[in-house]
Amino acid sequence: MILSVSRRTDIPAWYSDWFFQRLKEGFLYVRNPMNPRQVSRVSLSPDVVDCIVFWTKNPKPMLSRLAELDAYPYYFQFTLTGYGKDLEPGVPHKREYMLPVFRELSERIGKERVIWRYDPIFFTDRYTKEYHMHAFEEIAAALRGHTEKCVISFGDIYAKNRKAMAQLSCHMGENEAGDGEELRNFARALSGIAGENGMRIAACAETIDLSDCGIAHNSCIDKELIEKITGCNIRAGKDKSQRAACGCIESVEAGAYDTCPAGCRYCYANGSAGRLEQNLKNYDEKSPLLCSVLKEGDVVKERRVKRCGVKRK
Repeated sequence: MILSVSRRTDIPAWYSDWFFQRLKEGFLYVRNPMNPRQVSRVSLSPDVVDCIVFWTKNPKPMLSRLAELDAYPYYFQFTLTGYGKDLEPGVPHKREYMLPVFRELSERIGKERVIWRYDPIFFTDRYTKEYHMHAFEEIAAALRGHTEKCVISFGDIYAKNRKAMAQLSCHMGENEAGDGEELRNFARALSGIAGENGMRIAACAETIDLSDCGIAHNSCIDKELIEKITGCNIRAGKDKSQRAACGCIESVEAGAYDTCPAGCRYCYANGSAGRLEQNLKNYDEKSPLLCSVLKEGDVVKERRVKRCGVKRK
């Protein structure tokens, strides 16, 4: 089993105490977002967890406790963009805080296990292509030698972020420009900057082919990287629950929607301020459910999980 922690919320930034408690107790519960009465019990035994993939904008709360992860292979998807507090109010200052955190994490666990994400990319009157190129270049230079790979994506409109994105008067790059030359020149510039700073660059879940710009299609739950980290051949198929253009292999989610207090205005994972407020009130680091409690009528079933890695001979 590959454990995703998490596409639905930033567990390292806000709920690391809960996650370490779950590792200590050896299991967690996850509600089915399509049918909340269905609850899966997921074993966290090192015997069944092949790798943990962390997604975060701020792993600082985990840094003093990394030794508690020693039984598990893992890597981090670390999002670091050029947006300001107007769009990412819950993210600490980039130059003064987040860049040093990224470098510290890389030095602790190795640069191949910290993936820099510059996403989502969208454009407004303030956040122009020129702005993004300058911000990308500054961050790439600051991270030189501390990561091997950068992942980009062009923002998408979802039901949960449609209103916010309209209020920002943003346009979304790929959706606006298609495969036009202006967008390709922008992508080509980012690719060049990444290469100058010793990084490969790939695009996440994009239908547009940017290979001629030096940008490959990405897999965030990355079979190749997991095999490198674990020394195993990973037997896992494409994650059918993700978009068609997504290259990820199948994984089990640990998080819950409507639980991230960061307040990023483009976020697709929070759909209701009321649900978010109630979920935050329910947070208990000792609960097997993240920001929730079992209720009458909930049905808990053991999720059947097993290793998908086979040791190489």
